[in-house]
Amino acid sequence: MIVLASQSASRRALLQAAGVPFEALSPGVDEEAAKEALRADGLDARALADALAELKALRISRRVPGGLILGCDQTLSIDDGSMIDKAVDRADAERILRLLSGRVHHLHSAAVIALNGEPIWRHIERVRMTVRPLSDSFIAKYLDEEWEQCRWCVGNYRIEGPGVQLFSKVEGSQFAIQGLPLLPLLDFLRMRGVLPS
Repeated sequence: MIVLASQSASRRALLQAAGVPFEALSPGVDEEAAKEALRADGLDARALADALAELKALRISRRVPGGLILGCDQTLSIDDGSMIDKAVDRADAERILRLLSGRVHHLHSAAVIALNGEPIWRHIERVRMTVRPLSDSFIAKYLDEEWEQCRWCVGNYRIEGPGVQLFSKVEGSQFAIQGLPLLPLLDFLRMRGVLPS
């Protein structure tokens, strides 16, 4: 049994499209409190994504004995090493998009599988993303059309939607941008005999 420890529509769609049988459960994690505690411990963006993914997987793994529990998380860092969180409101989204405009940032997409309360597999992918210079009028129009869909996304974009227009270059997996290092996950599930090889 595979359980996705997330209610993310994007992650569910990726697993469904790949033919992975799963059910989705909310891990019930206070992400903001966990993130602040982990940051206080000095974790960088990559390690933070991994730790949050593990936390989600373990939270459900203790409730579902024998299940393969998939926890995922993403973090975004800019070149000076600072991290950007999800926007708290539309004005914050505008600020974030102005900050990313004309710059390179890195998206860290982590996945951890737990079994019987222990992590047994993990993978983290980093995608290098170059945002083209964005005008204030473009940002306003983009958020007029996309705010309700992108408000839950770190960086305020869905690469599978109009968010692709923000970029001049993307180096890495589109699956990772959508929230899941899918190909390594599929390899692991084939190795475990969950998927045919």
